[in-house]
Amino acid sequence: MLFKDQILQGIPSELPAKREYPVEVNRAPKRKDILSKKEKQLAVRNALRYFPKKWHQELSVEFAQELQDYGRIYMYRFKPNYKIYARDIAEYPAKSLQAAALMLMIHNNLDPAVAQHPEELITYGGNGAVFQNWAQYLLVMQYLANMTDEQTLHIYSGHPMGLFPSSKNAPRVVVTNGMMVPNYSKPDDWEKFNALGVTQYGQMTAGSFMYIGPQGIVHGTTITVMNAFRKILPKGETPAGKIFLTAGLGGMSGAQPKAGNIAGCITVCAEVNPKAARKRYEQGWVDVLIDDIEDLIPRVKQAQKNKEVVSIAFIGNVVDVWERFDREDIFIHVGSDQTSLHIPWTGGYYPADITYEASNRLIREEPEVFKEKVQDTLRRHALSINRHAAKGTYFFDYGNAFLLESSRAGADVMAENGIDFKYPSYVQDILGPMCFDYGFGPFRWVCTSGNPEDLDKTDQIAMQVLQDIMENSPEEIQLQMQDNITWIRDAKKNKLVVGSQARILYADAEGRLKIAEAFNNAIEAGKIGPVVLGRDHHDVSGTDSPFRETSNIYDGSKFTADMAIHNVIGDSFRGATWVSIHNGGGVGWGEVMNGGFGMLLDGTPEAARRLKSMLFYDVNNGIARRSWARNKEAIFAIKREMERTPNLKVTIPNLVEDELLNTLF
Repeated sequence: MLFKDQILQGIPSELPAKREYPVEVNRAPKRKDILSKKEKQLAVRNALRYFPKKWHQELSVEFAQELQDYGRIYMYRFKPNYKIYARDIAEYPAKSLQAAALMLMIHNNLDPAVAQHPEELITYGGNGAVFQNWAQYLLVMQYLANMTDEQTLHIYSGHPMGLFPSSKNAPRVVVTNGMMVPNYSKPDDWEKFNALGVTQYGQMTAGSFMYIGPQGIVHGTTITVMNAFRKILPKGETPAGKIFLTAGLGGMSGAQPKAGNIAGCITVCAEVNPKAARKRYEQGWVDVLIDDIEDLIPRVKQAQKNKEVVSIAFIGNVVDVWERFDREDIFIHVGSDQTSLHIPWTGGYYPADITYEASNRLIREEPEVFKEKVQDTLRRHALSINRHAAKGTYFFDYGNAFLLESSRAGADVMAENGIDFKYPSYVQDILGPMCFDYGFGPFRWVCTSGNPEDLDKTDQIAMQVLQDIMENSPEEIQLQMQDNITWIRDAKKNKLVVGSQARILYADAEGRLKIAEAFNNAIEAGKIGPVVLGRDHHDVSGTDSPFRETSNIYDGSKFTADMAIHNVIGDSFRGATWVSIHNGGGVGWGEVMNGGFGMLLDGTPEAARRLKSMLFYDVNNGIARRSWARNKEAIFAIKREMERTPNLKVTIPNLVEDELLNTLF
C-alpha cells in the first residue's frame, strides 16, 4: 500500500504478520513487573478493545507475552512499514492543513534520528511517550487525515477519544497526558496505570508533538552554561580551557556537549549507555569519544593546557569521573547533571561499580537491590560534588531531580536550614531572573516544507527582527537580546538540526509576535512554506515545577499549578492549533504540571489574528504570575508591557519592608 493509503486505513482490515523486535536499536528498559494476575488480564483486555474479536485469540497471547517481556503492551505487530520522519506537509493526506501539520510533528517525534526509543514510541527522557502503543498511533493519524476545520480531536494520554464537532476558532487537537487524581500520582502509580494502558507519561514535548530533537534544549543549555561561567570568571576572561562536567547523552541531555562547544569551554559528559553516546558522536554533537578513564585523564589535562574548546563523551559513570578528578586535582569550574532522575528506578540513573548490562538485569529481576545501589551512588555522587565545591566548583541542579532524589537517598545536599538545597537550581540562579521573569523563553518553529532554504530564510527574518527590536530595548534586557542575536546568527554554522527543519530561539512576547508576524507575511508572499510555531513547556508560563521552572518563586505558591492550567485554557480560545497539558514532564510524575501549544502559520489574515492574541497571552500570563510573586524583574517587565498595551491590566504587588515583619511573632 502507498503511504497515504496506509495512513487512511488506520487499524488494518487484515491482521498483519507478527514482527520480531529489531536487535540493533536503543530499546527502552523493561518496566517494573507491578501488576497482579487480575490486573495483567485487565491490561490485555484493555489492549484488545482496539481490535476485532476474530483476532483476540492470537493477539491475547502475544500481548500477554509483551507485557511479561517489557512491562508494557506496545503492539509492535502494528507498527507501520513505511519510514517515519517529518515529510513535506503536502505529502500528508488531510482535509485540514492544520491536521497535516500535526501529522508532520508526530512523525518528527517518532523519527529514529530524533526519538530515544522509537520502537516503543518514546521520544526522550526514558519514558516520554508520544503514544502508549501502535494502535493509538494508527487511529490518531487516521482521525487527523479525515478531520475538518470544524472538528477537534481529543486525546487522552495517547488514546484518541474521537473527533467532536467544534469550530474553526477551536483547537484542532486537545491533548492530556498523565492527568491523575492527585492521590494516584506517585511513581508506582505511573508504572501501574501505564501498564494497564490507561495513562502515559508525555514528558514535556513528546506527548504534545513539539519535540525538535536535542536542539530544543541546546539554546537554554548554552545560555545556562555561558552565564554559569560569567558568574564565576573575572570580567573579560573566557571559558576556553575550563571544565564543565556533567552526565547524560540520551534525549534532551544530548544537547550538553554541543552547548558547551558554543559556550566555549571543555565539556566532559559521561553516559553509561554506549549506544546513546555513540549516537551523539555519530551525529556530530560531541567531538571526542572515550571509553576508558585512563585515557580520559590525559586528554582532559591536554585540553586544559592548550585552552581548548572541545566536548568529550566518556562512556562510563559520572561518579567515577567526579572522584577521579578529585584525586588528580583536576579543577572543575562548572558542574551539573542531566540524567533522567525523574525515573531513578527504571533506568534514569545508573549505579557505579556495576556494568550497564548488569544494572538492566537488576531493574528487571531485583528492583529493590537496584534501588539500593542507585541510592548508594547518589550519596557518593553528592559527596564528591561537595569536595569539589569546597575547592571552588560552581555546581547547579539542572532540574532533573538530582538534588531531590539525592536528598531522599540521605545524601549531604541540604542547606543549614534543613529546608533548602545547598546548591541552586539553574532556574533560581540563571534562567529565572535573567530570562523567564523578563518573558524570555524557548520559542521554536518548524518549516513544514522540509526545505533547508526555508529554515535559512526564517533565521534571517528572525535575526533582522531582533536587531530592529534591540535598537529600542531597555538596558535591563540588552544582554538577553545580544545573546539571542548571536545565537540565531550562528545557528546554521552550529549544525543544530536533527529531524525536521526546526529552530529554537529565546525571545520575549514582543520578539515572538514580531517574528511570527514576519513569518506569516513571508508565507503569504510565497517566499517560504507554512510554519509551525511552538515552544518548550520549559518556559515563562507553561510549567509549574517547584524544583525547576518555578523554583525562583518565593511567595509559597511554587507548589501550585494554576499558571500552567490557565496557560492551556487561555491559549485554547485565543487561537492555538493544538494545546496540551501534562503531569510530570521534566522532573517526574506527581512533581510538576506542564502546558504547551502548537500553532500553524499559513499566511492568512486569520493566522495573523491568532498569533497576536495567543502569543501575547502565552508569555504575559507567566510574567504576571511571577510579578505577583514579587520578582523584581517580572514587575519591571509587566509594568513595561502595560504601558505598551492599554488593554492589559495586571494586579501589581505592594512590597513590604522586612523591618515591619521582623517585629511580629
